[in-house]
Amino acid sequence: MRAMPMKADEGKIKGWHVGAAMIAFFGVIFAVNGVFLYSALSTHTGVIANEPYRKGLAYNERIAFDAAQTARGWVEEVALDADGSRLVVSLKDAKGGPVTGLKISGLVGRPSTGEQDVAVTLAETRPGHYEAVTNLTGRGTFMVNLEGSELGSEGERIVYRMRNRVWLKP
Repeated sequence: MRAMPMKADEGKIKGWHVGAAMIAFFGVIFAVNGVFLYSALSTHTGVIANEPYRKGLAYNERIAFDAAQTARGWVEEVALDADGSRLVVSLKDAKGGPVTGLKISGLVGRPSTGEQDVAVTLAETRPGHYEAVTNLTGRGTFMVNLEGSELGSEGERIVYRMRNRVWLKP
C-alpha cells in the first residue's frame, strides 16, 4: 500500500481557520459574560444598608453605642427551634443575672435576600428569656437582627443591638 502524496497547501492553517477560531473564541467569551451578567442582575444586589449615607453620618454614634454595649458585658444566646417555629434569646448581664424588662424586636431572614424576612417582637417569657414565633421555612442560614429598648425617664431608648447568624440543620 502506497501513501498518497500530500498537496502543497494541505495541513496548513488558512485564513478561514484563523477566522473560525477567533469567532469561536469570542463567542465563548460573550456567552460566559452573558451568563455572568444575567446572574448578577437576577440575584441579590449585595446592598446591606438602606440609606448608607444617612447611617454613615451617625457612624461615630454607632461606635459609641457599641462601646457602651460592650462595657455592659451582656452575654446573649440565640437559637431557633429545630423546626424554625420559634426564636429564643437569652440575655445575661456581666454577673450572670438575667437582663429583664426589654422590648425586643427586629427581623429574621436569609442573609442573601430580603424576600423571606420575618418581623418579630419578642416577649419575655421568664426573666432574661425572650421568645417570638417565626415559622421560618427551609433549612440553612438565617440572620437575626434585633434591637432592645427600655423605657427610661427620657422615654424609650435603644440599649441593645444584636446581629447573629443561626442555622436550621437538616
